[in-house]
Amino acid sequence: MKFEDLITEINGFGRFQKMIICISFVGRFIIPCHFLLSNFIAAIPSHHCDISSLDADGLFGNLTQEERLTVSVPAQDGTPVSCQMFSHPQFQLLINSSSSTDLPVVECQNGWHFDNSTFISTLATQWDLVCDNRGLNKAVATIFFVGVMFGAAFFGGMSDRFGRKPMLLVSYISGMAFALASIFSTSFTMFAVLRFFSGFTITGIVIVSSVLNLEWVDIEHRRLVSIIDSMAWAVGSTSLALIAFFIRDWRWLTVAVTSPLVLCIILWWWVPESARWLIANGEVEKAHYYLHKCAVMNRKAEVTSRIKPEALAITVSEQGKKKYTYLDLVRTPKMRKLAMLTGTIWFCVATMTYGISLNITGFGLNMYLTQFVYGAIEVPSKLIVYYLLEKIGRRKTEAGAQLFAGISLMINIFIPKDQWIGRTVVAVLGKGFAVAAFCTIVLYSSELYPTVLRQNGMGYNSFLARLGVSVAPLVLLLDTFWGQFSQTILCSVALIASVVAWNLPETRDRCLPETIEDVEGTGKTPIKDQEKQENEEKIAMNEPQ
Repeated sequence: MKFEDLITEINGFGRFQKMIICISFVGRFIIPCHFLLSNFIAAIPSHHCDISSLDADGLFGNLTQEERLTVSVPAQDGTPVSCQMFSHPQFQLLINSSSSTDLPVVECQNGWHFDNSTFISTLATQWDLVCDNRGLNKAVATIFFVGVMFGAAFFGGMSDRFGRKPMLLVSYISGMAFALASIFSTSFTMFAVLRFFSGFTITGIVIVSSVLNLEWVDIEHRRLVSIIDSMAWAVGSTSLALIAFFIRDWRWLTVAVTSPLVLCIILWWWVPESARWLIANGEVEKAHYYLHKCAVMNRKAEVTSRIKPEALAITVSEQGKKKYTYLDLVRTPKMRKLAMLTGTIWFCVATMTYGISLNITGFGLNMYLTQFVYGAIEVPSKLIVYYLLEKIGRRKTEAGAQLFAGISLMINIFIPKDQWIGRTVVAVLGKGFAVAAFCTIVLYSSELYPTVLRQNGMGYNSFLARLGVSVAPLVLLLDTFWGQFSQTILCSVALIASVVAWNLPETRDRCLPETIEDVEGTGKTPIKDQEKQENEEKIAMNEPQ
């Protein structure tokens, strides 16, 4: 009996599977909150040079605050500039403000004064990350995603070696520990290091849970489970806008988005190990135990009660006992091609998606509203994907979503920046297509890689995706050279991914490959051996021949 047939017999989407999905949903909820957290904790409020020391010297007398700014800080378009002040107070500007253009200026001498009407505290206000240090705010996101990048590779390999369940707990506990430790940072360097390890550890949640959920459901419900998993991102993304709106201090905001991990650690005790992984690693007794639990909860206990553990060992190749590594992704021709194609797509779609997601202040709207709309657009986008995955398949959905995302970004290149409503509408549509592409490639890749390498494959792909995410904040900085530079690059990578996606095989309604031989096309059992295998299965199941 094939594993797919067994899962179907014990109900491939029963109460047991729904329990797993609900538990993982809680953990996956915090992922977008942390991935997009820098939009708020690294925000730069309006600011100008601090002139309080001049006031302490009694130079201002009875001048109002507005008049003090006028004589101390040069203005641009009626607003005090952010990084310069007059070398000494220019009282003549109270009479003739038009003569300020040629007056001597210096860099801010005593720090900055920040407008706290939007934020009580951010990293910028905490460590004066403005003016010459402004780029460090973008670096916060890059540092975090570099950690995510290495964490993806680590947890992908470790969960294939030690199992899905233990590595999920490691990610829960260490992710919470590093995130909470970061709020006690006494310097930006300390914060950056802890933020790196926060990304490194938290990414294990999405890497492990995605595969674990997929390996417990039947073919018919794989796309549904993938969409439900991705909905956690939509819920987390929109919730982040609401949480950040009410919590304006970066430390308490970090605590708020990390706190659900306490519940995740408690719920972990009800998470089962992947029966597929256990069988592939020769632990058939444990696999039978979890399959029986699944059957009992799904009210199909009679199915597993007549199957002996020995029968499960026949469902996979003897090579399943081998320990696989990332090198096995490139040892054989079709696996090399698969790794190259999926890796390229993951890198491109991640760069594009986060290039849009991290640019919530680039279109003139309120940042909280933009974040909320970016999250809300994911819901209809993913519902459409659910329909398209069945109707036109994985390959066409992925390639089409990338193509339309690229077209949306291309349109925005030609829309003037002062037409911010039109630019925002097009950007939101682009975000919707990008999310559709990301949602599809996660399911698609999980179905393309064999069980013995699935976690390694997903870890490798996620590594390249996080490399793309790390690049995204730096791409946005290119707009300082040309206002449409970032949009041009993001458009280009979307179109490249669309072309690459056409070269992947379709996986709709197909069984998950179990071994490398299944991918290479050399895993078919000869007829005589197949008859022998069927007889062995019947004996193991105590069925008459």
